Amino acid sequence: MNARSLLFLALAACISNSEASAVSFTPRTNCETQLCENTPTTRGCWGAYDLETNYYKTAPDTGKTVEVWLSVQEGICNQNGYERPCMTFNGTMPGPPIIADWGDKLKIHVTNNLESNGTSVHWHGVHLRNSNQWDGVPGVTQCPIAPGERLTYEFKVTQYGTSWYHSHFSLQSSEGLFGPLIFNGPASANYDEDLGALFLQDWSHSPTFVEWEVKQKFGITSSQTTTLVNGTNTFNCTAEPHKNCVGGGKKFEMVFQQGKKYRIRLINVAIDSQFQFSIDGHSLTVISNDFVPIEPYLADSIILNVGQRYDVIVEANAPPGDYWLRGGWVQSCQGVANDHPESATGIVRYNSRSMRDPTSTSSLSAPVSCLDEPQENLVPYLKLDVGSITDTTVEDINVRLTNAAMFQWTINSSSLVLDWGRPTIQQIYDKERIFPTPYNVVEVEKENEEKEEWAVLVIENKAAAFFGGLAHPIHFHGHDFWILAQESHPWDGSSASFQTKNPVRRDTAVLPAHGYLALAFELDNPGAWLVHCHIAWHSSMGLALEFVESENSISTKIVLENL
Repeated sequence: MNARSLLFLALAACISNSEASAVSFTPRTNCETQLCENTPTTRGCWGAYDLETNYYKTAPDTGKTVEVWLSVQEGICNQNGYERPCMTFNGTMPGPPIIADWGDKLKIHVTNNLESNGTSVHWHGVHLRNSNQWDGVPGVTQCPIAPGERLTYEFKVTQYGTSWYHSHFSLQSSEGLFGPLIFNGPASANYDEDLGALFLQDWSHSPTFVEWEVKQKFGITSSQTTTLVNGTNTFNCTAEPHKNCVGGGKKFEMVFQQGKKYRIRLINVAIDSQFQFSIDGHSLTVISNDFVPIEPYLADSIILNVGQRYDVIVEANAPPGDYWLRGGWVQSCQGVANDHPESATGIVRYNSRSMRDPTSTSSLSAPVSCLDEPQENLVPYLKLDVGSITDTTVEDINVRLTNAAMFQWTINSSSLVLDWGRPTIQQIYDKERIFPTPYNVVEVEKENEEKEEWAVLVIENKAAAFFGGLAHPIHFHGHDFWILAQESHPWDGSSASFQTKNPVRRDTAVLPAHGYLALAFELDNPGAWLVHCHIAWHSSMGLALEFVESENSISTKIVLENL
């Protein structure tokens, strides 16, 4: 199918009605809502539901549809005083927040106003139950949206918490195509006000696609120029005099009121950077990782790898004044931070009229590796164990030179190959024989619809020399995964040490350098789902695989339109 002439509009995935795989939606009555009202002192409540509700199996049905219009467009951005070409949703970076309640339906109209590129939108971490066709991955669940065309994504909100939406077409998200995705619901600690999303981002003054040419040829990642906090920062033009350095940048600011508790939703949208977030003079109460509420814990800082989210509560209990908010660009991770990581800052003020730069200091030590937060801290509030494991897939990561002398990442000696004009779920609909494939597609099939079944993915970091020393933030579409093991040493092939009792649960986790990552996921969401490194360079160089889950349970309906 020609991606410029045909639009892959709809593929409806049908899941078995079995209790193990279905998510039930239950309407709330006004009376039930009052039983558990969500207030600053009862954040664990949500109408007839609360933190104890198993959101993998059940969710509210509000009867409400939230409708959003997004325009994908090109322009000139001045995020930090330096002008450069960029791509945006609705002309801003970050794009407009999409906010819905747990149990709402989302209807999002995306129009591609780019001149010569296709596009798509992925809803990072969203399970999309019964809605695999709206996952937004060209070559897997759709054709790219052609220039001048519109596609409407529709799905139920079965989770709650913090995430982001972004283009899943090539490197477009690194050019500015991302925005916040907030699903309101219960929380594992109380707070007074929700300050919304706070993005941490690396940013280059050269377009990403220009730097991509060097990356492909030499395999070396050039340092990004600077960082942005919620899309903004300042840049010293004397350090890089250029006609495009026009000034006008500013520091991101937030204002605290003494004694209040604030929820901040942290998101790492970097192309290739780890961050250590902190606020001078303040502690952080961490209440969730990705879309998973956790037992609250106190921290001076929090580590975010690419694609990860943490919700934190900050109490305004410091002496009134001005304090640095630190993005904490980690220099030791991936080797791509610039020489001035201290530039990754914003400002917290107790007086909105203050114009002074903070004089606060930090005594935090920077991380020396690219690991996640300690697993013992990330205890899921809703306690769920791993059940019967029926399938185990073992994959190793490496790197090779192609015939064109281009660097390419591999998984089990192959790189994922996607045909944007022939998405996987269309091939399934057409009953084409796609297994076995010469590239990275793995089939997992649920054997008994009456029981819970689990699959395991073990990823080993076996790349040699420099490349073996790189960590990879692994993101799984359509599922949370249970982390059975996350170790900085080779796997011995045994599952004896796997943690199956309420292990860390999330959708993005780090594969350590020279180590392995063992993940379990429940076979409860039939569809074609991508698993990939969220470092944009790496995924664009093939570091991805595709799970086709329960192919025999996927029924599809395709509507093709001649453009």
